[in-house]
Amino acid sequence: MLRQHEEKKVTNEHQHLTQSNEYKAGWSFYLVLAGVATTLGSSLPVGYNIGVVNTPAEVIKKFCNESFISRYDVSLDEKWMNVLWSSVVSIFIVGGCTGSVLGAILADKLGRKKATIVTSVLFLFGALCFMVCRAANSVELLILGRLLVGLAGGLTTSIVPMYLTELAPLSLTGAMGVACPMGVNVGVLVGQVMGLKFLLGGVDDWPYLLSVYALLVILCLPILFMLPESPKYLYVVRKNETSAINELSRVRGVSASILTDEVDSLREESRVEVADDDHWSMLRLVMEPRLRLPLLLACSMQAGQQTSGINAVFYYSQTIFKQAGLSEANSQYATIGCGAINVCTAVLMLHLLPRRGRRPLLLASVLSAAVILAVLAVTMIYINMLSWMPYVCMVAVLSYVLVYGFGLGPIPYFIASEIFEVPPRPAGMAWGSLANWGGNFLVGMSFPTMREAIGPYSFIVFSVITAALYVFLKIYFPETRGKTPSQVSQLCSRGFQSRPHNTPGLTGI
Repeated sequence: MLRQHEEKKVTNEHQHLTQSNEYKAGWSFYLVLAGVATTLGSSLPVGYNIGVVNTPAEVIKKFCNESFISRYDVSLDEKWMNVLWSSVVSIFIVGGCTGSVLGAILADKLGRKKATIVTSVLFLFGALCFMVCRAANSVELLILGRLLVGLAGGLTTSIVPMYLTELAPLSLTGAMGVACPMGVNVGVLVGQVMGLKFLLGGVDDWPYLLSVYALLVILCLPILFMLPESPKYLYVVRKNETSAINELSRVRGVSASILTDEVDSLREESRVEVADDDHWSMLRLVMEPRLRLPLLLACSMQAGQQTSGINAVFYYSQTIFKQAGLSEANSQYATIGCGAINVCTAVLMLHLLPRRGRRPLLLASVLSAAVILAVLAVTMIYINMLSWMPYVCMVAVLSYVLVYGFGLGPIPYFIASEIFEVPPRPAGMAWGSLANWGGNFLVGMSFPTMREAIGPYSFIVFSVITAALYVFLKIYFPETRGKTPSQVSQLCSRGFQSRPHNTPGLTGI
């Protein structure tokens, strides 16, 4: 009797939702599971590997020198040690750029879910290299490990935001898009915390420090196999209507008969692309005039995220905190506090993005960052002239990290998934991810020289670049909240003649 009652109740609810059109897609079990599993098992390891190598740098350099002496009977002087260490650090970014390009291919060939699984496997092989490199007395394994995790990182930033936003209903694409950058921020913070001496910051602990993220990857990998494939990928790219509707029903947690609006949307998107069924390569995307502005928007945001000088701010933060009177240990804790601010703002963005939209938050973040960078440059120039100036510097650093997290940090990661339709989306995401890693490489290579040549005036350069980004976005960046990628692409289809922000219903700053 109880079972019959439950079945009758479900049937009545189903009829009610269907007849009254009251169903609105929201959070479901598989949607939350996908967000958690990819954030912890894919995005977090990216952030972890970005920052963790700085803490044990001197110990690893010593290992590298001892390895060269014992294996090759060569002692590295300071110059060649710096070259070797630069290789260890930069090979991660080379892997990231390569992974970004491969992401466009794997996302279409394997599917979004299987491509995400590939990133987890690469992370595990990288961790294995870190674990055994000291025992094997092999610098080559250390470099290979950095290359593999960089490759996995590039694939992650290219594929995971796309996968999550394609799983999400239109009202939740922003919240799901934030999951990837939130995971990266958490990873950076975890790397900073794990590097503390009383955890894994000891002299002999660096192989474990570099590879401990693998525990999360191992935990989340089985869950990835359970997740649904992107219904949009199955319907529009693979042309498998039955599987797409089944996966859509599974991720929404309701019967397919209730999802008529979403299925109609899939059909419409597939119909628009049916006459243009060729594969979208990265080169083809560059050559397509109507998609040139969306491509420039995605790449400028991703590159601008790095050229805003976030890594330079973190580099100087510990020095600033010391000059404000904090001890060595407390300065390290304060820097960790900056990472915690980044994480907290990412969590708040889960609430703000669906309500405030992308354009106002991003423009406010970019403009504020440009102003604060200029203020930071001035305060650092006069930091030793006034007793209270270090405190102003400290406030400027914390303020910059705060405003960065409210737009410039998270939004560029997923914006390409909201401005490109399904077929060209992998290529658009790949270009955006490549611009991000390329910007990271550019700043990493140029900042040491800038620091030596012009010191705090470096932040003026970052401020000018960020201000230029604000002007570009102010003119050309449309609000994407509540709009399908087809609608956004249409707004930007006239290239630099487009003025998408002037379209009725769009918000600006």
